[in-house]
Amino acid sequence: MKAALFYGPRDIRVEAVEDVALGDYDVRVRNKAVGICGTDIHIFNGEKGSTEVKPPVALGHEFSGEVADVGRKVTTVSVGDRVTIDPNIYCGKCHYCKIGKKQHCENLTAIGVNFDGGFAEYSIIPEQQVYVLGQNIDYEVGAMAEPLACCLHGIDLVEIRAGDTVCVVGGGTIGQLMVQLAKLSGASRVILSEPIAERRRIALENGANFVFDPIREPLRKSLQDVVGVPGVDAIIECAGTPKAVEQAFEIAKRGAAIVLFSVPAPDTKYPLDLYDVFKKELKITGSFINPDTHQRAVNLINAAKVNIEPLITHRYGLEAVTTAIQKQTESDSIKVIVKP
Repeated sequence: MKAALFYGPRDIRVEAVEDVALGDYDVRVRNKAVGICGTDIHIFNGEKGSTEVKPPVALGHEFSGEVADVGRKVTTVSVGDRVTIDPNIYCGKCHYCKIGKKQHCENLTAIGVNFDGGFAEYSIIPEQQVYVLGQNIDYEVGAMAEPLACCLHGIDLVEIRAGDTVCVVGGGTIGQLMVQLAKLSGASRVILSEPIAERRRIALENGANFVFDPIREPLRKSLQDVVGVPGVDAIIECAGTPKAVEQAFEIAKRGAAIVLFSVPAPDTKYPLDLYDVFKKELKITGSFINPDTHQRAVNLINAAKVNIEPLITHRYGLEAVTTAIQKQTESDSIKVIVKP
């Protein structure tokens, strides 16, 4: 089979590789659609992923496909099933796994980072990492289960209450999903701050009540002038830049919750006004991967509770993985898909 193997910074080569034998509890997946994630971009550029990369490896951890074969002891999926993959594998034995915080597993590994992932014609996946999609679910939509699962973890952390006003900062793939999840969580008003007009348009179609271009006018002034509020109850930052984080703190009202969800460059810093945190009694948290939320994401996709198709803007074949990664960094893309 063919695979696009990552050898090091900015070095991906499409090569023929030998098929791997199935273990008793393994599933062979014919990969159909793979999303480019910000983590893939960081790894491609020589930065850190969720865990240490071990090249050569086929990247791609947001993916779906068709079950081509199963190990002799596999019982939960069958040949022909449409499936999506939870890439994160936990040891179950370390301190964090034992206290119910397995996203911080000391021995965390991931498909598409440590083991070959979706940027290949086929992948061998442990049965417990495979989740069944509805037979009517498009593979491109199914590939979005992993980012959606990560978003669900962030939504859980921000603790939106029915009636809250929520602002999402950044309208890329994650921001678009967060707009929809905030609405599903009971927010009375959902606001998106995003400078790109097409992303603002899509967010309005998917449930945002207000959208603002923070380049044209300060977000805090827009909230006051248009929405009539001095700040919001919950902010989900999805852009990964100091300016986006600055916006999040500027619009946080007293008692607000802020989730810094984005994956910034490892050396990104932001000067925090500690007195403001004290005075406003702000709740600030990060959000890391997707502990125990993948099945919930699949449930939402199977029930058509999230609108994913408009978020997929570009498609490439396996030979063009490097081009696809570059396109994901450009402002005219939302989600770029590779179709092995």
